[in-house]
Amino acid sequence: MNHDIIRSVDCIPMRLPFHHWTDPPLFAGRPRTTLDSALVRVETQDGLVAWGESYCVEPRALKAIFDTLVAPLAVGKPASDPALLPAMQRTLHNLGRSGPVVHALAGLDIALWDLRAKHAGVPLYELLGGKRRDRVRAYASLLQYYEDARLLDTVTTQALQQGYTEIKLHERSSAALSAARRAVGARVPIMVDTNCAWLPDEAPEAIAAMREHDPFWIEEPLWPPEDSGALARLQQSCGLPLAVGENAGSAHALMELVDRESVRYVQPSVIKLGLTAALGIARRCKDTSVTCAPQVAFFGPGYLASLHLIAAQRQEVSLERLYVHLAHTPYRHTVPIEQGWVRVPETPGLGADPEVELAEGRYAN
Repeated sequence: MNHDIIRSVDCIPMRLPFHHWTDPPLFAGRPRTTLDSALVRVETQDGLVAWGESYCVEPRALKAIFDTLVAPLAVGKPASDPALLPAMQRTLHNLGRSGPVVHALAGLDIALWDLRAKHAGVPLYELLGGKRRDRVRAYASLLQYYEDARLLDTVTTQALQQGYTEIKLHERSSAALSAARRAVGARVPIMVDTNCAWLPDEAPEAIAAMREHDPFWIEEPLWPPEDSGALARLQQSCGLPLAVGENAGSAHALMELVDRESVRYVQPSVIKLGLTAALGIARRCKDTSVTCAPQVAFFGPGYLASLHLIAAQRQEVSLERLYVHLAHTPYRHTVPIEQGWVRVPETPGLGADPEVELAEGRYAN
C-alpha cells in the first residue's frame, strides 16, 4: 500500500474574536469582530496529518468548496505527486482564476508542503532552499484607527514596549502618519498600508504629503490594484518605495511586476496564492530591485509557512504580525513572538500543529 495516498481533506473554519482597543473596524462595510481564515487538514493513509490555511471571507462557502470540489479531486491521490496541485488548478480554472476556489487550493498547497516536510523529517525551510537566518523580526501591523491621534499614540507606544521595533499603519492620511511618527520617534520604520485608497491621479499628491514623515513604504496605494502600468508610473515619480501584492489575483501578475521592476516590494499572500506560488515569486526577485515581503495578516499555518519562506529567502525582510488582542493566540507557546522576534522552528514540517481548540473547530462560528 502506498502510505502517501491522501485519505481525507477537511476544511475547519477559524473565526478568532479580537479587539484592538477601540470600536471594531469596518471590513466590507460591516463592523469586524473576528479574524477569519480556515484550517486545511490533510491526512494520508499512514495516519500522518498536515495543516494548511486558506483565506476565508465566508466560512460556509469555503467549506462547501472543499467538500464538493477540492476533496473529491485530492482524495486517493499521492500527496507527493508534484503534478497534483497543477492538475487541480487546471481542472477548476473555469470556476475563476481568483477568489474562494483559488484560496482553497492555496490552503491545500500549504498542507502538502507541511506533509512533504514531515515525511522527510525536516523543517519546511529545508525544502524551500535551506535556512539563511535563525530568527525573523516581526513588525506590529495595526488595524485602522481612522486618524485618531490619541489611539495611534497609545497603541504604537504599547507595541514598542512589547519589543516591536517596526510598525505598520492601515491609514490614509499624512496626519495619521504624523501622529504615529511623533509617538515612535525618528528611527522606527513605519510602513503605511492604504488598502487601495487612491485613483492614479489622486495618489501623487497624497503620497507627497506623507514624505516629510519618512514612511518606509506605501502599500497598496492604487485602485484598481491590478493597474500595473499606473503602479509603475507612480513608483517612478513618487520618490518612496511602493509595496503591493495582497490583492493580486494570480502569481503571474506579481511575476510581471517583478520582471518589470515596477515596484520595490511584492507581497504574495500564501493563504490566497499558495506557498508554491510565493516561493516562485521570491526566487524571481533574485538579481532585481524588487524584494519579496510576504503579506501575513492571519495567524494559522499560513503564518508559519511565511515564516519559513522568509527564513529561506535571500533577501531579509520582517514578518507581519497583525497587532490585536486575540481570544486565542495560535502557536503562542510553540512559536512565540519574543521581544519582536520569532525563532524559526526546527521540528519537521511547519514546526507546530494548531492547538486542539482550533483543530476541533471550537472557533468555527
